[in-house]
Amino acid sequence: MTISYRDVSPHDFPQVWQRPSFGELLTCLKQLHIEPPIWNAAALRGGALLEDQETTARSRRDVIAYLASIVSNSLQWIEDDDQKEAIWEEASRCLSQRCGRAGMGAMTRKWPFPNNDDPFELVVREPPITGDSLGHKTWGSSFLMAQLLDSLKSGPLAHLLSSDRQEIPTVLELGSGTGLLGIAAAAIWQVGVVLSDLPDIMPNLDYNIEQNRSTVEQLGGGLSSGALVWGAQDNATRFSHEDRFSIILAADGIYDDEHPALLSSAIHTQLLDNPESRAIIMVPIRDHITRRLIAEFQARMSEGTLSLATLEEHVLTGQDDWGDDTNQSNLVECWWAIFGTLRLRASRLPTTIV
Repeated sequence: MTISYRDVSPHDFPQVWQRPSFGELLTCLKQLHIEPPIWNAAALRGGALLEDQETTARSRRDVIAYLASIVSNSLQWIEDDDQKEAIWEEASRCLSQRCGRAGMGAMTRKWPFPNNDDPFELVVREPPITGDSLGHKTWGSSFLMAQLLDSLKSGPLAHLLSSDRQEIPTVLELGSGTGLLGIAAAAIWQVGVVLSDLPDIMPNLDYNIEQNRSTVEQLGGGLSSGALVWGAQDNATRFSHEDRFSIILAADGIYDDEHPALLSSAIHTQLLDNPESRAIIMVPIRDHITRRLIAEFQARMSEGTLSLATLEEHVLTGQDDWGDDTNQSNLVECWWAIFGTLRLRASRLPTTIV
């Protein structure tokens, strides 16, 4: 009878002092893998072992201690060196999955979108996060904002995205990162979207674009990309013709002191000077510093060349997996707003859990 190690205490796992066989150890370790979270409980696949499920079944600290005991053991009773390496590799992988997103290696996540009668799934690769390569992570605000796309299409952006529109809108995403938001927008809005980010982020962004291109095109959208450094004068040729995008998207682009000025400048440069143009921005409210940066950003948007007003602003609560090793799935409040040249009184809605 095959044992399901997901249902037993870590103390009942095959212990190194018992000198378990290679097969027994490998079976246990493979069952301890954690699938990357997608923050959508309804779409979890049956075989996935997720962090919130694991913590209800056993002490997470005991699991980490168990994995560490294998990594640090010489496994002398296993004679085949290749089998030893396989065990250490599996245990190390399981251990890294419990050390927070920054400690994990490359991963691929599959993001489901109900999309009314045309459900689809986007496959997004995230390379290891090293140095300042934060654009290699799919941030929770990107998925949270992507979940708003359908309601934006039928609501605040209906004048641009309705099926009887006179002109096809041009859409730009700033700071695309792994591309989840921009790719989803192309699919749900059935328009062409230009995704952009720093040159170092572009190779992975372009890879994800190609991985999802057929899905997007089957739904009626299109994808293209280009390197765009906010505030720089030597960006890709496609951005040299300024003042051309009727919709601009940006998620989680404000977290350093220089970002309010840089992001607002990029929007003022690239947004079409038209009363119907809109910029939709989402920013996680991580601390009081973020609140200050958001306020500064709003002020700079109103003072720029287009004098963009906050037409709507709201707060939603989503999830993210950026944190320490004791809390991999964190709730995070996100401020989001719609900017345009029409000076309407901003509306505020109660916080909503998504």
